[in-house]
Amino acid sequence: MRTYVLIHGAGDAGWTWHLVAAELRARGHEVVAPDLPADDASATLTDYADAVVEAVGHRTDLVVVGHSFGGFTAPLVADRLGAALLVLVAAMIPAPGESPGDWGRNTGCGEAVRAQAARDGGRTGNADPHVGFYHDVPRPLADEALRRERAHPSPAAMNEPWPPAAWPAVPTRFVLGSEDRCFPPDFLRGLAVERLGIVPDEIAAGHCVALSRPTELADLLESYR
Repeated sequence: MRTYVLIHGAGDAGWTWHLVAAELRARGHEVVAPDLPADDASATLTDYADAVVEAVGHRTDLVVVGHSFGGFTAPLVADRLGAALLVLVAAMIPAPGESPGDWGRNTGCGEAVRAQAARDGGRTGNADPHVGFYHDVPRPLADEALRRERAHPSPAAMNEPWPPAAWPAVPTRFVLGSEDRCFPPDFLRGLAVERLGIVPDEIAAGHCVALSRPTELADLLESYR
C-alpha cells in the first residue's frame, strides 16, 4: 500500500482530487489531499509545503503528485518527506530562484498560449472557464469546481523565489493533457525536456484531468509502481 499525496493547483482545494482519490482508495492505497492555505495574502510557498507535510504526518512510502500551480509546492514536499516518487500533472515546472509570477515570462508560456489560440480559434487561454479550463469536464462537476474556488495562491507566494538550489533528488514523472487549453501541450512537452530531461506521459484530456479523466489518471499513477 502506498500513500498518494495529492496537491491541488491555483484557486482549487483538495476536493478537486476527490474522484482520483476514490479510485486510489478502491485499489487499497491511502490518500492525503489537503486544502492549502487560502485567503491569506502573506502565505508563502513554504507555508504551503508545511500544510502538506502536517497533513501527511508519519505516513511513509509516499507518491507526491502536484497539479498546475502545485508544481511549485510538490517538489518541496517530496524533498522534505523523502518521497519514493514525484509526479507533476499539467504542472508548472519551476527553476531555482524563479517566482511563480515570473514563470510565465521566463518560460514563454504566454507566447505559447497566444500562438495556440490563433490556431484553435481562441479556445486556448479563453476567459470563459468552461472553454479554457473545464471544456471536457461534465458541466455539473465544472460548476461545482467553480463554486469551490478559493483565493490561492497568495500575492506573497506569487512573488517568492522558488527556494531550492536544485531540483530534488527524487524520481520524477510528468503527465500532460493532450487537449490542455491552459498550458499548451507542445509548450509543456518542451519544458519537461528542457527543465527535467524527461518525456511526458499523455492523457487525452484538458487541464483539469483529475476531474475529466480520473480513472485514466489513477491508472497512470499506478503504472509508475
